Amino acid sequence: MRAYRPGSGRSAVPAKKPVIIVAFYSTYGHISALAEEVIKGAEATGAIVKPYFIKETLPEEVLTKMYAGSSLKPKYPIITPDDLVEADGIIFGAPTRYGRVPAQVSAFFDATGSLWAKGALVGKFVSLFTSAAGQHSGHEVRTARSFPFFAHHGLVYVPIAYSEPAVGGIDEIQGGSPYGASTVAAADGHLQPTATDLKIATHQGKYFAEFVGTFVKGKSA
Repeated sequence: MRAYRPGSGRSAVPAKKPVIIVAFYSTYGHISALAEEVIKGAEATGAIVKPYFIKETLPEEVLTKMYAGSSLKPKYPIITPDDLVEADGIIFGAPTRYGRVPAQVSAFFDATGSLWAKGALVGKFVSLFTSAAGQHSGHEVRTARSFPFFAHHGLVYVPIAYSEPAVGGIDEIQGGSPYGASTVAAADGHLQPTATDLKIATHQGKYFAEFVGTFVKGKSA
């Protein structure tokens, strides 16, 4: 019998890289700042990261009166429901509006009916990051109110828990919770994400991509 020699058999198949979509909507730039860190964290794992912007639904005239408008000239492509199909994991980012996602994101969620009908997103992973006016303005409840959408699509939520110690910080005004990264924007939007907020966002991107990558690697083995 011929002795086994390492490397003499079938060559190893390269591990499949997870595809991570980061889809976000930002009115004043707070979510955009967090998104860049989420993207950076996910890319650091070697995952294939595809950033998208969720389409603005307000007219330019209204946005001008809101002293907003950067959402009309996004840095990344506008996402379509079909773009979600190729992802192994999806990280959504959006501000809080009355304890839930804003109308722009709701409109996108509502447009995924054809994917739901085919079960196209069943078994994929998902996570969220957000912003709110104050520390008690809906950071966690906003995330929880998106769970029915995830449940109907069969998406599996991945929280960060306290895997980043900064989530439990009490020494400054900060966002972040076991559900995911967030930031306190203030009612007039004058506050910007803190170094701690950005650190948590980077961690979320990395943690999520590694989590999804472990599953993808095992599934393709």
